[in-house]
Amino acid sequence: MQNKFETLESKIEEAKKGGGEKRIESQHAKGKLTARERIHFLLDDGSFEEIGMLVTHRSTNFGLDKTKFLGDGVVTGYGTISGRLVYVFAQDFTVLGGSLAEAHAEKICKIMDMAMKNGAPVIGLNDSGGARIQEGVVSLGGYADIFYKNTQASGVIPQLSAIMGPCAGGAVYSPALTDFIMMVENTSYMFVTGPNVVKTVTHEEVSSEDLGGASAHSTKSGVTHLTYANEIECINGIKTLLSYMPQNCEEEALMLPYEAGNEKRENLNTIVPASANQPYDIKEVIEGTVDADSFYEIHKDFAENIVVGFARLAGRSIGIVANQPAFLAGVLDIKSSQKGARFVRFCDAFNIPLLVFEDVPGFLPGTDQEWNAIITNGAKLLYAFSEATVPRITVITRKAYGGAYDVMNSKHIGADLNYAWPSAEIAVMGAKGAAEIIFKNEIKEASNPDAKWQEKEAEYAEMFANPYNAAARGYVDEVIKPEQTREKLIKAFKMLENKVDTLPKKKHGNIPL
Repeated sequence: MQNKFETLESKIEEAKKGGGEKRIESQHAKGKLTARERIHFLLDDGSFEEIGMLVTHRSTNFGLDKTKFLGDGVVTGYGTISGRLVYVFAQDFTVLGGSLAEAHAEKICKIMDMAMKNGAPVIGLNDSGGARIQEGVVSLGGYADIFYKNTQASGVIPQLSAIMGPCAGGAVYSPALTDFIMMVENTSYMFVTGPNVVKTVTHEEVSSEDLGGASAHSTKSGVTHLTYANEIECINGIKTLLSYMPQNCEEEALMLPYEAGNEKRENLNTIVPASANQPYDIKEVIEGTVDADSFYEIHKDFAENIVVGFARLAGRSIGIVANQPAFLAGVLDIKSSQKGARFVRFCDAFNIPLLVFEDVPGFLPGTDQEWNAIITNGAKLLYAFSEATVPRITVITRKAYGGAYDVMNSKHIGADLNYAWPSAEIAVMGAKGAAEIIFKNEIKEASNPDAKWQEKEAEYAEMFANPYNAAARGYVDEVIKPEQTREKLIKAFKMLENKVDTLPKKKHGNIPL
């Protein structure tokens, strides 16, 4: 029996070495951790239980039968983060470049099945050279199996993808199907076709970093939601992100202990400038309203005219969507609509209440926007809010103009409570443009057209550039002083915590994609 114990122990040691010391050293030389090191830093000490450590591939093509590694290039299992169950897979670049094939894919699918059955998040740590060419179509089938599992799990359990090395070709679609993508600066990249293929087909010369690095995807494409300077920061980011989420769609996010005190925030009274044309930073409003240091921004460097992220309010996890007057005056455009819609749908899927801060002058005009389908893309945000059944509250801080007023979680599309600050302006358009249209003939016939225009602009502003017409009709539930915002929101979300709302019976809606 002792011999059998020794055989087992030797196999475990062999599996833990991955591709061997030389390849581990190469991994470290690139500034990257190994798969097992990543899992060690991610999970609570001693909590990791590995599944499939002794799995090997079954291929004999191109000499693969002579190149077998225990685990087949991916470490899979379960453990805890802050005491909460999670499932994890970490691709091991030291083993056959982390390439994915039949057995490798089966291990990942097994973990995803377990996560679904047991209602816990799944975290993928991606670091792979792509499909294992020697296994041919079997590798492609393995990818498709994972894509199918991602889709089935979507909206059931949170799915997080950390890109910690190369992720190319078909490999990119699994992360794209998950809820959040993180990337590590300078050591990770994602693209469907690499620089060499791009050069051959389009004659463009581009580096892997410029084509699909963390910076490109966090600022230009919006593919990645969060970027970090190194892998340890990325791993800590995963832990932080999970702290705002429930385990699955049947649960609610963990409520942190909170002691009530003086909830007035007088600093909010002076943030919005007297001039409606002067910008201010909506993040000051957010941070002045939520629990101290609790705001965790998502998609920070993409579509900066809208701000989204998680926060806590009296210990309660909430999702925040806010127009940003400090960037493009806070207009809605294609990218900001996509960004907002995806975040709203995630929050709704996982029972996270939504708080909207609104200061929007409308949709961005122009041929570029129209020809690239601002109509369809703007409708995505409208659809997402209209479909959401979680508690939804809007605070209008300043402008709420035109169709954008409707889209930004208005009472008309199902918001539970709508507050407005006295600085709010709720109208079809700004006073200047409205006066030009309504009083066009009077202005034209006046002896001093400019003076008449200013007179009529002031007349329109007096009538509509305020929150009181909307309040009179019940479109705004209450006009409040900014300093009251936190206090009102705490009470409102407490009141809404048992909200029950259902959608009409259907297979699923047809969101305008």
